[in-house]
Amino acid sequence: MKDAEGPGPRGADLQDVAQAAARAFDLVPAGPDEHRPGSGIAQRLETDPDTVERDLIKLVLTIVELLRQLMERTALHRVDQGDLREDQEERIGMTLMILQDRMTELCERYDLTMEDLNLDLGPLGSLLPRDAA
Repeated sequence: MKDAEGPGPRGADLQDVAQAAARAFDLVPAGPDEHRPGSGIAQRLETDPDTVERDLIKLVLTIVELLRQLMERTALHRVDQGDLREDQEERIGMTLMILQDRMTELCERYDLTMEDLNLDLGPLGSLLPRDAA
């Protein structure tokens, strides 16, 4: 066990790091004088008991769309490298098309657009490429 004077992080140091990370990633709650959604600045998650299902679906679909795009890029890279047989290319292509169709259906069901799924990460830009969303 380390003593209080020895090397290694102390509780206060860890708390300072956690607070700095929260500020850096804008995880702290907005104050009354801070920006509001729709102002062009990073969008905040609004929690409303009446829209919790739609908000949850929006989050899940955002993650699924991100993974779909990553899988598509990986598949295209593998095709370019010649790592796949023709039947594998067909199966991957068909799977990605079906997934895109399901995404469209779910977005329509919950009155969402692909742009709604594109989270603004502030200084990092948008989560999904603008042309894909």
